[in-house]
Amino acid sequence: MSDHDAVGSLAEQEGWTAEGFAARAHYRGDGDRYSIEYYAPSHCVLYWKVKGDGETAVPVGRDTVPEPLRARIRADLDAAGVDPAVEDRPL
Repeated sequence: MSDHDAVGSLAEQEGWTAEGFAARAHYRGDGDRYSIEYYAPSHCVLYWKVKGDGETAVPVGRDTVPEPLRARIRADLDAAGVDPAVEDRPL
């Protein structure tokens, strides 16, 4: 699957959008907000915690992200035909 196809397939999943070579999703749960980005050229997933103002986000380590959200991201990747193991790939 090409990088473009991977991003397009992921953008077909609920809550995801495509922006060039990246796909993004925003999730809110348990009082926290996250922005998740999948970068096709490097085959990696980044998590950002969004501050209360909704404008500022800081990158966070996977170990700080709730497991249900991580499982959802892996399921979305798999449904899009992207190897879900990339969710845990070290940067």
